Amino acid sequence: MKVTLFKGDGIGPEITDEVVRIIDYLKLPIEFEEYDIGQIAYEKCGELIPQDAHDSVRRNRVALKAPVTTPVGKGFRSVNVGLRLAFDLYANIRPAKTNKGVKCRYDNVDLVVFRENTEDLYIGEEKVIAEDEEIHAIKKITRKASERIIRSAFEYAKDNGRHKVTCVHKANILKQSDGLFLKIFNEIKEEYKDIEADSLIVDATCMKLVMNPEQFDIMVMPNLYGDIVSDLCSGLIGGLGLLPSCNKNDGYAIFEAVHGSAPDIAGQGIANPTALLFSACMMLEHLGFNEESKKIREAVDDVLSNTDIRTKDLGGTATTREYTDAIIERL
Repeated sequence: MKVTLFKGDGIGPEITDEVVRIIDYLKLPIEFEEYDIGQIAYEKCGELIPQDAHDSVRRNRVALKAPVTTPVGKGFRSVNVGLRLAFDLYANIRPAKTNKGVKCRYDNVDLVVFRENTEDLYIGEEKVIAEDEEIHAIKKITRKASERIIRSAFEYAKDNGRHKVTCVHKANILKQSDGLFLKIFNEIKEEYKDIEADSLIVDATCMKLVMNPEQFDIMVMPNLYGDIVSDLCSGLIGGLGLLPSCNKNDGYAIFEAVHGSAPDIAGQGIANPTALLFSACMMLEHLGFNEESKKIREAVDDVLSNTDIRTKDLGGTATTREYTDAIIERL
């Protein structure tokens, strides 16, 4: 099996090398095709996502992607958004689950954020009305995009023994756009009578997540809320270094860590590869290597639960390499 590999920038190459080392140790029939995207690619060929990188994803249909820097308030548009739109990867799935070896405020967080990935404010459609005086950002919500992400959330719940789906919205204020998303949720939930369904305003959702996250199971929401709420959920389980994700549709899937490229610690060998490793586990499950994915997850649990080997963001002193060595030792 061939998988497209984007090492990204910042800490991306460091954590990617360690994740690939773990996968290689299992001697799986997976061959990685590596391509540059983002600033590195732009400096080489003048394109953020070169054609050969596009072609590789279209050919392989599966990719593993490390973080790519997106400039704040200036510069080029997000490469992440570009890939999601190019391949119509409408479902962004972000599972957040507590690990018994990582001390957190809560013991039993086990929830999944389903984030619509192709529209809403997050895709960055803006119009300059008056330079430095007035900017309009376009929030687009369509029936097509809303139906498929909401139905995906219910199907995931049905297939994985989940019992509840919560729609997160701001329809009390955005009565037309978020109102449409909520309306469609209420229509679709009638097709899944065996699954509990409720809805909650996004600000109330954040409050309830902080107070009692165990009450949530599956949450489905428009793009921007999904980005914010999933980061909040990462804080409930120990930080962004532990939160994986998948961007997918019925034909393609790109697996990536949720966190950014962290250029401030790049090259120091202290980055946490767990989020990208768990994303790779999701990729392995997608490819049918469920048992191998389970072994990796158990090895990580063992290291975090029974040793003091952990990276700096988790309160330890281990290097990225030392942490990976410990995982491989348990494998």
